[in-house]
Amino acid sequence: MSLHLYDTATRAVRPFVPLEDGKVSIYHCGLTVQGSPHIGHIRKEVVFDVLRRWLEHEGLEVTVVANVTDIDDKILSKSAENGEEWWALAYRFERELHDAYAALGCIPPTYEPRATGHIPEMVELMTTLVESGHAYVAEDNSGDVYFDVRKWPRYGELSGMKLDEMEAAADADPRGKRDPRDFALWKGHKQGEPDTASWATPWGRGRPGWHLECSAMASKYLGDTFDIHGGGIDLRFPHHENELAQSAAAGKGFAQYWMHNAWVTMAGEKMSKSLGNTALVSEVTKSYDPRAVRYFLLAPHYRSTIEFSVSDEQTRGSLEEAEKAVERIDSFVQRALKLTEPTFHAHAPLQFPEWAAFAAAMDDDLSTPSAVAALFEAIRHGNRAITAGDEDGIRDYLCIVTSMLEVLGLNPGAPQWESAGASDDLTPVVDGLVAHLLEQRSTARAAKDWSAADAIRDTLARLGLTIDDTPSGPRWNLEKN
Repeated sequence: MSLHLYDTATRAVRPFVPLEDGKVSIYHCGLTVQGSPHIGHIRKEVVFDVLRRWLEHEGLEVTVVANVTDIDDKILSKSAENGEEWWALAYRFERELHDAYAALGCIPPTYEPRATGHIPEMVELMTTLVESGHAYVAEDNSGDVYFDVRKWPRYGELSGMKLDEMEAAADADPRGKRDPRDFALWKGHKQGEPDTASWATPWGRGRPGWHLECSAMASKYLGDTFDIHGGGIDLRFPHHENELAQSAAAGKGFAQYWMHNAWVTMAGEKMSKSLGNTALVSEVTKSYDPRAVRYFLLAPHYRSTIEFSVSDEQTRGSLEEAEKAVERIDSFVQRALKLTEPTFHAHAPLQFPEWAAFAAAMDDDLSTPSAVAALFEAIRHGNRAITAGDEDGIRDYLCIVTSMLEVLGLNPGAPQWESAGASDDLTPVVDGLVAHLLEQRSTARAAKDWSAADAIRDTLARLGLTIDDTPSGPRWNLEKN
């Protein structure tokens, strides 16, 4: 295959070569389910959904594992504030995460393990690290277990940071640490915390540290060495750095490629719940077409920052432009389907330059801006084929466009979008009425009664319908507001 990806670890775009021929294994860090998912969270889901779709289009079998962190300091804190069981709060927001996946047309992960379901694997990993001298039990009787960063000379290799330049880790009480930068593998149970939020270990009851969870789950389902590990750029340090350190120190090869998407920012700051500058997926998709929101998130390159603010005129303009882009896509697909059979092929004709440009863009580190440009070039030629009455051209470009849309997750004919925008029982009636008016218009044009023909056209235009006069007869399309 020709795919090249930017590898964060080597800081270079390099050829992607799967460990196993014909198969690809991907792990990307899911959410800590302590609140409703916002646009910043879901960008990562869209990025890795597009990657998965492209790999599958190229004939590869793809396994995607994305964890759910369902135990965490913030989950415990928020549940206490709400007077709610921590596990009930986590599950409530986990369901919202699944709703957000579905709202933006993301294929669910192959498997989505929860942290609380993998305590034995975490204890096993900790035991290995403690016995090898890479981790230690705190001497303050807290039950905390820490990774000793000074015992791992490679620490900092993913982020490119030097140990002496790093700030103290802020994930546990520093009193039991040998070095302030040591990070928590396990947090001992504290007075006042729910008993249900602790599990037994050889060092006392407690709960896992965030970094330990992902290492244990990734290795369990994808093996000690797998193809791609990904997430938002904010996870590169300390989360992914710590994952790599503890996994490699335990003798695991771990990820061969590291992919990180850039932030979605608001007023130049990373979108986050703690800053209060969030735009919930559930709210944004009420105001804008969900496919347009997906387009808004995937059209820029995944390593470029997206600025978003629901009150910002530029953002509103970008989302409105995304809606217009989706309308252009749908207009061509609807018009073409009225003229030819909907034959969706797994592979578009490679001899067409638009498809070649699209494929080259996707292989170039998922260069979606160039891929989207190739998509609209194909739509432009497809519309010309419709105007010329070129049935072969219409069929070919419909095939090319729908193949591109499948890769981008924007195909209006895909089940998730059809169910979201299914037409009601009045559609056949509307089709019949419009056809009758078009027939009257054709009769008037044949009689050279131009005023009557124009009056019918203007009436349809006021209702939001556009008319295209083609060699095979007039065709209509409903323009969305």
